[in-house]
Amino acid sequence: MKAIVCEQYGPPCSLVLKELPNRSPTAKEVVVQVKACSLNFPDTLIIQGKYQYKPDLPFTPGSDIAGIIKEIGSEVKNFKIGDEVFGLIPHGGFAEEAVCSAKSIFPKPPKMDNAIAASFLMAYGTSYYALKNRAKLKQGETLVVLGASGGVGIAAVELGKRLGARVIACASTDEKLAFCKSYGADEVINYTKEDLKVRIKELTYGKGADVIYDPIGDKFSEPALRSIAWEGRYLVVGFAAGEIPKIPLNLALLKSCQIVGVFWGAWAMQFPNENAINTMELMTWHSEGRLKPHIHAQYSLSEAYKAMEEMQDRKVMGKIVIDCTKT
Repeated sequence: MKAIVCEQYGPPCSLVLKELPNRSPTAKEVVVQVKACSLNFPDTLIIQGKYQYKPDLPFTPGSDIAGIIKEIGSEVKNFKIGDEVFGLIPHGGFAEEAVCSAKSIFPKPPKMDNAIAASFLMAYGTSYYALKNRAKLKQGETLVVLGASGGVGIAAVELGKRLGARVIACASTDEKLAFCKSYGADEVINYTKEDLKVRIKELTYGKGADVIYDPIGDKFSEPALRSIAWEGRYLVVGFAAGEIPKIPLNLALLKSCQIVGVFWGAWAMQFPNENAINTMELMTWHSEGRLKPHIHAQYSLSEAYKAMEEMQDRKVMGKIVIDCTKT
């Protein structure tokens, strides 16, 4: 089978397309013939050795997959060969075949396109876990989403509206903010032109944000936290903008607020039953037309490095998908 391989930590252009042996499952695993695998920002960090999860070299990046089961392990009872599935794996998705734990995949609805299925779980799973389980977002509260035009960001905008919140979307260009508006954002902030803290305060009539969803970090985190409401919840989702910020802890004391970590992938692996409940709720909303993943672009396997470069250059709105049937 063909796969993208990271042989040494480095930029996207250092990735290589190689022929590798076909995969085989253990007793509780399945082999999936991968049709599509979406790109997530952590993929761009993992290949550089900058992410908290560091697979042994060499490895194949990619974690959000959709495809058809090719082989099943001896203890797998809930799937059969030929089933269409989608799911999450630690790495290995940018390939023609991938090995998955049977607990981390789900049946793909027949009407769901492979590109959409591969774009669904990481973005919506992360954002729903953050808003539902970690922030306990309530109807009528104000949710501020930083990096709102990205994969997890736009999912947070959609889900925030679905949960009854007033959503303020923050992004770096007017084009991205128009995109957020099309997904239901009530208000928008261009944080390259406007003072983030001041504008959040203005748009919340001095109260501040009840919940702040932050997948970008860097210089944006502290001013956002300074605009949080009394007993607000600040969700630490990631650091796509670069630096991991150092937050003065007196800010949490002064607002009696919570700074809450969000590591959905680890939670999903440790609590598969709870994650399955969330996933089924998300799939129901998708089937009802209430959640609509946006595909920014699709690339072949050999073009995976171009997809990563586009994401690193902050050009992506929604999701990028690798078509693993094309090399």
